[in-house]
Amino acid sequence: MRSPAVPGLAARHLRPARSPHDAEILRLAIPASGALIAEPLFLFADSAIVARLGTTPLGGLGVASQALSTVVGIAIFLAYGTTAAVARQPGAGNHGAAIRQGIDGLWLAAILGLLVLAAGWPAARAIAAAFGGTAGVTAEAATYLRISLLGVPSMLIMLAGAAAAYLAVVARGARRAGAALRPGRDGLRAAAVTGAALVVRTLALQAVLIVMTAIAARQGGAAIAAHQITFRAWALLAYALDAIAIAGQAITGRYLGAGDPAGARSATSRMIGWGVIYGTVFGVVLFVSIPVLPAIFPAAPDVRQILVPVLVVAALQQPIAGLVFVLDGVLIGAGDQDYLALAGLAAAAVFAAAVVVVVTAGHGGLVSLWLAFTVWLLARFATVTLRTRGRRWLVTGAVRP
Repeated sequence: MRSPAVPGLAARHLRPARSPHDAEILRLAIPASGALIAEPLFLFADSAIVARLGTTPLGGLGVASQALSTVVGIAIFLAYGTTAAVARQPGAGNHGAAIRQGIDGLWLAAILGLLVLAAGWPAARAIAAAFGGTAGVTAEAATYLRISLLGVPSMLIMLAGAAAAYLAVVARGARRAGAALRPGRDGLRAAAVTGAALVVRTLALQAVLIVMTAIAARQGGAAIAAHQITFRAWALLAYALDAIAIAGQAITGRYLGAGDPAGARSATSRMIGWGVIYGTVFGVVLFVSIPVLPAIFPAAPDVRQILVPVLVVAALQQPIAGLVFVLDGVLIGAGDQDYLALAGLAAAAVFAAAVVVVVTAGHGGLVSLWLAFTVWLLARFATVTLRTRGRRWLVTGAVRP
């Protein structure tokens, strides 16, 4: 059986034998998983607590958390772009350049983060209203969003204190490499250009999630509450799977930076196996948790009736999601952001067509909406596997032209 993503590699990525890549994948993925699941785990716990207040507050949380997740998703793509650029440099033996690009990426993230923070508070009510939910859901969403934004300065202070130790390590590395800590104009420009394509990719993804939330909100309080519970579970698993994608970014960038496309292919094949296996495991875990989740989120009978079939759809998506997230990370590590931007737009267009069918048909409710989301996931699967079957993503060297 041939790999669905990498030609010329038989099903080696599914063999139980240990691979030389396993240790490196786990060394990168395990720490990344802790950082990645923190925010979705927080929202998952928030949802379990708010659900005890009733369907309308839970629906408001669904709207507000999607707005917050959009901001977090955009911030994460900045880290992705920096990882891909930095990973190539050590592979090429340019440790000083790696430090320099890392510093410029940090400056760019700080600047954009402050701009987002300044814009968020005054727009909270308008953001909540844009989803088109009931008056009660909109009011609850605006309240939650504003309170969450009030915590952002404290979070930044906490991150600044945690970053002190990290920056001390960076400063020592910069001194050894002769790299200045001040931002470099060329580095900032390069980071911004690299990030521009990932902005398009990320916004295409977030547009799909926002449309889903808006349609669910328009279906009523029970629908948006059920959507919130399902999506929080889905997001928690998605970010856990994304840890392998983070490993894929760093490993792929290092191999291509060292001029070793064969090594990049071999590591990719192994990570495909990890992604599919863990996606399958997560799908089974979610499926067997279906009787338990309505108890964790004390759902009203009307919410529970909608929730169970939607959770089944979400569970069935997990093996596909595992492969998609891994290959997405591999292509980011290869610096193939332009293709990912176009692929993201294409997948969003496919989703839009599926949603039009759902809305026009007028039946199926939230289950049909999540089936349209499955169509979007399959479109992403098609685009990333099509790309990794070829060789155009295997560009070697310290910098991708």
